[in-house]
Amino acid sequence: MSSPAQILLETHGLTVSFGGLKAVDNVSLALRAGIVTTLVGPNGAGKTTLFNLITGHLAPHAGDVRWLGRSIRGLPHWRIARDGIGRTFQDLKLFDHMSVLENVLAVTERGAWLWQTGGKAGATERLLRAESALEAVGLVDRRLMRALDLAYAERKFLSVARLLASGARLWLLDEPASGLDPRSYERFLSLLRSQVKRGSTICIIEHNLDIVHGISDRIVFLDQGRVLAEGEPKSILSDPNLAAIYFGERAA
Repeated sequence: MSSPAQILLETHGLTVSFGGLKAVDNVSLALRAGIVTTLVGPNGAGKTTLFNLITGHLAPHAGDVRWLGRSIRGLPHWRIARDGIGRTFQDLKLFDHMSVLENVLAVTERGAWLWQTGGKAGATERLLRAESALEAVGLVDRRLMRALDLAYAERKFLSVARLLASGARLWLLDEPASGLDPRSYERFLSLLRSQVKRGSTICIIEHNLDIVHGISDRIVFLDQGRVLAEGEPKSILSDPNLAAIYFGERAA
């Protein structure tokens, strides 16, 4: 397991603009191994755009992204995912008409279905990995259902199962608990805590302050594309100026 002090991913001066608007403005941050970092801030602060820059879904206009000490700027998103950076999306991006099991197996396949390496033994290993992921999120009994037919909370957990099966070392979760009922929310927090204990590193975008309080080891506060503050949850969440910005009572 990595040392808690090890920096897995760094951004340096990351910047991107849409027209005249700087959506991400000179953002530098470090995600360290074995902790949960939460990105907070008002709507439009640039949080999801930052995830898109890290994962190769957007190209930065300036700055760099370094993963395990090397630049990944300019790599395609599939290559970044294969290198160990997994993410979820607000709209989940599941294969709705495939089964739950097929959705998870899809992230274990490195190429076309007819060209997998490892033969029968490799296929068996991928199946076991997928079923283990579904067991961890409580969906093994739903494995033959279409993703489209799952309840909303189950679809959320399916997106997490895909991350588990992929073996990603860093998880980027975009509002993963939004819309969850209280029971599912508790299951979700328990799952994240167990994965961190097993060595996963997690970065979350979250608006629910109960979740932010309950899971975060470190908080990065963004506003208008810039990092305004970062540090321990207690100090960030108790800052009245940041609270005013978060709740729309803008303070400079």
